[in-house]
Amino acid sequence: MSDRPESPTPGTAEVKSHRFRISLIWLVPIAAGLVGLSMVVHSWLSTGPQITVSFQTAEGLEANRTQVKYKNVVIGTVTRIQLSDDRSHVSATIELDESAYPFTRKDSRFWVVRPRIGAGGVSGIDTLLSGVFIGADAGREEETTNTFEGLEAPPPVTYGDSGKRFTLHTSDLGSLYVGAPVYYRRIQVGQVVSYALSKDGKGVDIEIFVNSPNDRFVITDSRFWNASGVDVALGADGLRVNTESLSTIVAGGIAFREPNWSPDPKAANEDTEFELFANEQNALAPPDGEPRYIQMRFDQSLRGMRVDAPVEFLGINVGRVVSMNLEYDDKSGNFPTVIGAVIYPQRLGRAHEELVNEMGGEGDEQTAKLMKRFIDNGLRAQARTGNLLTGQLYIALEFDANAPKVAFNPTTKPIEIPTVAGSFDRLQEQLQAMVDKISRLPVDEIGNNLNGSLAELQRTMKQVNGQVLPEMQGTLKKASETLEQVARTMETANQTLAEDSPQLQQVETTMDELQRTARSMRVLTDYLSRHPEALIRGRSGESAPGSYDPPTPSRTIEEQ
Repeated sequence: MSDRPESPTPGTAEVKSHRFRISLIWLVPIAAGLVGLSMVVHSWLSTGPQITVSFQTAEGLEANRTQVKYKNVVIGTVTRIQLSDDRSHVSATIELDESAYPFTRKDSRFWVVRPRIGAGGVSGIDTLLSGVFIGADAGREEETTNTFEGLEAPPPVTYGDSGKRFTLHTSDLGSLYVGAPVYYRRIQVGQVVSYALSKDGKGVDIEIFVNSPNDRFVITDSRFWNASGVDVALGADGLRVNTESLSTIVAGGIAFREPNWSPDPKAANEDTEFELFANEQNALAPPDGEPRYIQMRFDQSLRGMRVDAPVEFLGINVGRVVSMNLEYDDKSGNFPTVIGAVIYPQRLGRAHEELVNEMGGEGDEQTAKLMKRFIDNGLRAQARTGNLLTGQLYIALEFDANAPKVAFNPTTKPIEIPTVAGSFDRLQEQLQAMVDKISRLPVDEIGNNLNGSLAELQRTMKQVNGQVLPEMQGTLKKASETLEQVARTMETANQTLAEDSPQLQQVETTMDELQRTARSMRVLTDYLSRHPEALIRGRSGESAPGSYDPPTPSRTIEEQ
């Protein structure tokens, strides 16, 4: 056996084996493919639900660019925007993230966040730089859906906020709007979240949200009132202006507070229903109780009377006017006005309680008997002027002792209260009677007589000016000259009777002589009264006047 290799057989081909080799350049596209496949798988695994949201307009929305955010976190993207078949709205298809399944609940809400300027302020300013996006709020219901109707404005409250919702009933919405503030003692504690007509269409149901922890201040006895605008009242204490805040003057709002007489305050449960009053005064007033309807017939003009005009009993507001109807009376041919009013007897307070106890109840029968007693005692309705500037009227229920007796039927419903003419109408009648008396005066005759008297007076004044006045001027001139002479005489007398003048000394000497003469005459008279015979016989030495000692010491005639 030889170690050399065997030579091939002539005429046969030699077969050689080759090994399969891959070039390194193919590794790059393979790696890229694997990365792309992993991204597709990851995207497919992380893809969340797909929903469709309809909006009124697609303003600011762009496919594959507009994002969906919740608390400023991106949870989805708009992938398609198309117009509806009836062209009434647009539909935006949104791909949500895998973690956004709670946003498929039926009560979830979506809205477009744009720059907005409204009564509640300015919002969405950040979208001027970042662009428009869709805001979202996850619902609470268990049922899910993939079709939603978008909101045209952001909701004032999201489901994540803590607090309580309450429902208010009112006759009309007024100036309130979604987002209007709710105040408690002039501090904002909540806002209006929605409103809708009531089921019977006779009012409006307003839903409000009070944030925590201020929702504990809403109790079962809380009173809500419309705080929109400015409340201006002119009363006996002057002009009163009341408003919650400057924003409520323009945008409106709601305020609430518990009344001072609340006996047992308890926190109200969520979704509790309350009544929304027109103003604070009506809201905080004591309960009105069961209303009673009355009717009044007036045979006078009621210009200035309006629906909601007050009805007062002895100065206490007990109700309001609810209707005004014009009727025709065949017998008199007049057109009386029938006023319908609702009164609340419970507003009389303690007097109402005493009357209820006396009548044994407050049913229709007891009310009719009580009204019959009042009418027999002179209860009458009268239209009075409540404001001289505006001419507005109100109904006054008072007792008139001089009112004529009227027949009252207690079975008539509603109860009809007899009426008397208003005080202003009586004043008009008195003024009319005064005008009639003045019109009956002989004005022409009085005028003619007055003209004649004025002519006589004019002639007299001419005579006075022509004759009397010149003579009076001469007389006054002479009197003036006389007064000047008297003044000169008095001046001369003063100089003559001066303290150191000789004339004054002579006058004093004369007065002394006159005094001594009077004293001598008195002594002589006394002597003759005692010795009348001296007139015949003469005076004796013994009975000489000088020896006479009068009752009062005086000098004798010889000494004098």
